[in-house]
Amino acid sequence: MKLVELTNKQFKDFALKHPQISFHQTKEWGDLKEENGWKSYLLGLKDSTGDIVAGCLLLSKMTPIKRNMFYSPRGFLIDYNDYDLLKEFTNEIKKFVKNHQGIFVKIDPYLSYQERDINGNIVPDGKNNKQAYDNLIKLGYKHFGFNLLQDTLQPRWIFVTDTKNRTIEDVMKDMDPKTRQILRKNERDFIRTREISDEELPLFKDIMQHTGDRRDFIDRPLEYYQEMYKHLGGKHNILKILIAELHTKELCDSITKEIESLEEEMNTRTKKYEQDPSKMNEKKYLAKQAETTANIERLKKKKAKIAKIKKEDGDIVPLGGILFLIYGNEVLSLVGGSYQKFMEFQSAYTVHWEGMKMAILNNYDRYNFYGITGIFDEKNPLFGLYSFKRDFGGKVVELIGEFDLVVNKPLYWLYKVSYKSYRFLKNTKNKLKKR
Repeated sequence: MKLVELTNKQFKDFALKHPQISFHQTKEWGDLKEENGWKSYLLGLKDSTGDIVAGCLLLSKMTPIKRNMFYSPRGFLIDYNDYDLLKEFTNEIKKFVKNHQGIFVKIDPYLSYQERDINGNIVPDGKNNKQAYDNLIKLGYKHFGFNLLQDTLQPRWIFVTDTKNRTIEDVMKDMDPKTRQILRKNERDFIRTREISDEELPLFKDIMQHTGDRRDFIDRPLEYYQEMYKHLGGKHNILKILIAELHTKELCDSITKEIESLEEEMNTRTKKYEQDPSKMNEKKYLAKQAETTANIERLKKKKAKIAKIKKEDGDIVPLGGILFLIYGNEVLSLVGGSYQKFMEFQSAYTVHWEGMKMAILNNYDRYNFYGITGIFDEKNPLFGLYSFKRDFGGKVVELIGEFDLVVNKPLYWLYKVSYKSYRFLKNTKNKLKKR
């Protein structure tokens, strides 16, 4: 077998048929990373007949110690349970890395470790890839560990909803009743989603900046989103950004009609009662009138609030948005946020639901809510992140984790020391910025 560099077409034709495919393993992702100082390679292992039996997008970047680190994001694309094939590919990759002044290769395969249910419990007799893990360890890969928090390059714990061969009704049935209720309320309240173009990226950046300020994280600069759109959006059709908007004029008009309808209902009931009180149960009549009066008052208050928003923010008001990556067998929600001023409208439910419908209607295997933690305890500060996603229905996926394949041990040790120092200085700098 021989490791060779592939054309984009060769790699894409192979990768799209592979069960572990993701947007990370694409030329487009490699091109994006090259904008950030990486070099990318599309590699394939060919057998004696010329067929590609394994492959990967491999990224390299110069480290402070003047040697390259390599990373195959969500790679390799290989049958990890086939020890002989994995051994052959590993040996070829080590040669490639050594020839390109590399220290090590980092991988975080898009491969589940053990099957879990919606509550994060291990499924008895469920599928697992422990043999794949054993094979990697046997071949000298250093495992980061079965971490429970979000402290790896890519999340080890994610939450997904299966969508293959399912209808919208099927998926909705599995939701928590509260989630269905919110989605229907948002529909009635004229909260609509639309896809934005690259010209509107400053709007999404503004949403993310407000979210970062609220949640205490540092958001990417606008230029990063612009580069993402350049390489993944538009004609590439991998990246889509949906925003939720409140249509205040339509909502006010709708509320006005609802109030008028209730007032007409009250007047009709009053006339019937006044014409012949004996034909109506007075207690029920009074209770119904009181209930309708309360509903009218509630709607008037709601209309006043929406009218105020309309006056201050316009007929169409952005609430929040999500950046989706759509490739291979899934629709993935990468990042998103919302304006604190409009949190009460719970627009994230609507935007996620639109992403889910994309997956359902186009028959993707799953909708990926992306990262959670592996601690399913309400005392966990990040439990709410998991709980929100769980209420849409689905399952927890525990991935196999992050591994380093060391090619040069002395330089790997030196790199680890220098990287820890770099991270310490960077974190200190970020903390000082927030003061």
